[in-house]
Order: sequence, then structure tokens, then C-alpha cells
Amino acid sequence: MTYVVTVDISIPEGTPEMDPLQRAGAVALIEDGFESVRAVEGPDGVEVEVLDTIVAVYSGGALLKVIVEAPALEFAEDSVQALVDELLERTELLADWKIDRCEVELHQDLAKESLDAADGPDAPPDDPAVRKARHAEVPATDGVAEGRAAGAKSEAARIRMLSLADELRSFPPAVFGVLEDAVPTESARLAAGALVHATDLLVDELFEDVQVLTQEDATVAECEGPLWHLERLPDRYALQYDARFARRFLVTVIAMTTRFTDGSFQRLSCVAEGLALRFLLGQATMTLELYELLDDDVSAALDAFAAGVFEDMDHEWLYDWLYEDSPDGIDEDGVEAALGVPSLAVSPLAASPPAIGDWFTPFDHGRYVHPSAAGEPDGAAH
Repeated sequence: MTYVVTVDISIPEGTPEMDPLQRAGAVALIEDGFESVRAVEGPDGVEVEVLDTIVAVYSGGALLKVIVEAPALEFAEDSVQALVDELLERTELLADWKIDRCEVELHQDLAKESLDAADGPDAPPDDPAVRKARHAEVPATDGVAEGRAAGAKSEAARIRMLSLADELRSFPPAVFGVLEDAVPTESARLAAGALVHATDLLVDELFEDVQVLTQEDATVAECEGPLWHLERLPDRYALQYDARFARRFLVTVIAMTTRFTDGSFQRLSCVAEGLALRFLLGQATMTLELYELLDDDVSAALDAFAAGVFEDMDHEWLYDWLYEDSPDGIDEDGVEAALGVPSLAVSPLAASPPAIGDWFTPFDHGRYVHPSAAGEPDGAAH
């Protein structure tokens, strides 16, 4: 049966609360510890399989959700406690942390169902070996168990997103639509936390894109290996997305999201940041959908955030099909014919899309672009 074991662990008493950098380090240490484990031996030698883990670290400790496959509740709890004990003990920086709670939180109806079966024909055998054999006969595609596990993962993800929300220091709740009473506070916090979570995913995956392009010494258009994000940039420039461009774009993402989280963000600095934010919003939305957390209120919070941060949507013109056959921009007569409006009513980008090198040029002297991203790459073309 699938169980979700909740583990509360805390830092030593009298220790100063962790800052954001320390919390990020704690997440990495705990997740690395879990990644090395696929199963753990429970009481009486019964093997308990670790299916998934979710880690949420806050200033005073961490909340863990460990999803395991075990023949009985007590095996799940005892095995997870032993696993977390060992993880903390062998990790020097976490050795003094302590476990405050390790238990399966049963829904009231599920608990009643379990108690009702305790003395009936569905009661588990006393012999652990018989229990294990009986459990092996249960189909792995038990819909009820899958539903419970999915619900537990969703709740654990919700807790993690809420715990991350405060790290998006540049954006108060008003940016997510809270002051207008259009968005509940928790929905705004879920959106903020999802953006922080998406930042880690986006940066990691862009690192992999850079590695692929570097190894193949190819552009996105020529690349045969799998790419996470760069192939989703505007197609017309695909032959210019090489490893050097990829590194500049990665640095841009890091610089932008650093300003998001350290409280210094004021405005987007360049076209590349507009594209980077587009990717970040897409990653956050996909994550919320994955954990079934994207309801109308959370969507409204993300829409309010996007409307507040984007000064305009000119970067979207880079994706417009009207550019595809025109290396130097769009013919004005073609714009009028295709859109049915005078060309002067169309975005300035329509008449002359920016050269790829200009994507990293600050909009004005008051904007910041990281030195490693700024500057025209060799051979950049319009």
C-alpha cells in the first residue's frame, strides 16, 4: 500500500534561523541524500520502497513528505524514520538537526476504513513474511492508492510553494492582484512560490542546453541532441543560437531572477529578459498544473504579475509568423493586408525586428545587463 509519511525536522535549539542561501543549501543536501536511496529495510527485514520525496525548507527546519510503498503503516513510519535518521547522521552539516515528528497523516475516512478492517477478513497477517507476500499480490495499479499518492504530492507541493513565496522579495502581494481583492492571498503566494521553484528548474535545464550545444559545436537549428528550452526561442534566428548565445541567455536568466529574489528588481532590462520571463512564467504554470494547483485564482495572480512586470509585449512579435519570410522585417503593405490595420498601428518591432545581438542591449542607460551577457557576439546578423 502507498503511504505518505510526514517528517518534521528542526535545526538545533538556540541556532540562528537560516537565511535564503542556507535554506537552498539544506534543500540540496536533503534531496541528494534521498536520491541515493531507492528502498530501505524496515522491521523484520521487510523492504519498503521509496517512491518519491518532496522537501520544503523554512528558516527553522524542514518539512518532508516521503511517499513509500509498504505492507503496513507501521513499516512505513519506522522505515522512513530510520532513513531520515541515517541521512542526517551522515550529512555533517545536518548532523545536529532533530526529528520532531514522523507519521502518516490519515484522512478521517481512511482511518475509519483501516480500523473497520482491523478485526475483519481484510486485516493484515501478523507474520511479516506473509504480509510481504500478500502485499506483492496486490495490483500495482490500485486506483485508490494512486489517488491518495497524487493528493499527497499535491498537498506537499502546495506547502513547498507557500514556503518559497517569501523569497520573491522584489514583488509584494499587490503585484499579484491581492490589493484589488481579485486574488486571495494564498493564491498569490502559490504563484510567487511557483516562480521561485521554476527559477531553479529553468536555470538547471538551460545549463544542460548549453552543454549539449557545446558538445555538438552546433546551433539550435543543427543540433541533434535534446534541448529543454532554446529550441522554443523564435525560429527565424535558430541558426544563430550557438553555445555562446546560449551562455549569454543563461547569464541573463540568472541576473534577472537574482534581482527578483534579492529585492533589487525595478524593470526588465532588455529583449532577452522579456524572453527569459516568458520562459519562467511557462515553467511556473507547467509546475502548478503538474501538481493540480493551477486554479482560476492562481492563474489570475500570474496574469497580474505578468501585466505588472512586462512594460510591453514587443518580444512576442519575434514569434509572429509574419516575420518568417522576411529577413529584414515585415513589408508594411503585408502588415496592412494581413492584419487589416494601418502599419503605424502595429508594434515598432513589426517594421524592423531587432538583430539578435541587440537582444542583450539595455533599453536605456538606467537598465542593468550583466557584463557577461552584454556586447555583440562575433558574426551576429540581423
